[in-house]
Amino acid sequence: MEVKVLNVSGKETGAKVQLPESIFAIEPNDHAIYLDVKQFLANQRQGTHKAKQRNEIAGSTRKLYKQKGTGGARAGSVKSPLFNGGGRVFGPQPRDYSFKLNKKLKSLARKSALTYKAQDNNILVLEDFNFDTIKTKNYIKMEADLNVTNDKTLLVIAGAENNNVYLSSRNLKKTKVISVEQLNTYDVLNAGKLLLTTGAVKTLEEAFAK
Repeated sequence: MEVKVLNVSGKETGAKVQLPESIFAIEPNDHAIYLDVKQFLANQRQGTHKAKQRNEIAGSTRKLYKQKGTGGARAGSVKSPLFNGGGRVFGPQPRDYSFKLNKKLKSLARKSALTYKAQDNNILVLEDFNFDTIKTKNYIKMEADLNVTNDKTLLVIAGAENNNVYLSSRNLKKTKVISVEQLNTYDVLNAGKLLLTTGAVKTLEEAFAK
């Protein structure tokens, strides 16, 4: 798949980039995508939820009232789950939600997500660039020139050398900038438009070739 290369002003540079078919034109695997997104979201969970059971509640252990003759149900402890303020039955406990997936499956999921973006013509390739200063205004202007202001965008750069670009985008809600090493299936699918620098395309090809 051949794509025209644009500059930050949205103008064609005259250059073209060939997006590798082995990455951007495979047979998508929806189940691989599901598992990879499920793992990504599970890894975001802190798992610090906690409810006290009856043995953890602070309170007296005396019997509340005599066993018989009251006309009410028998009760042995104020910490019973039946009472307000008592312990909770089978309440949530701290746990780790993360789980492992093999590398081949994760690679397949990312290729599938990139293929869907290519099929929908939601990929723009930009020439490598950087900002001289850290200014959100610069990034907003770039998005306006590329006509993606109203879209959720994911910009994938080759590496950390574009730090000014990353810092200029942090205050924008619908924008995210990541390096190729941080590329994940969830972010690709969550974005309306995928922006790739020419350096990122080359790095992607090398990463998936390993």
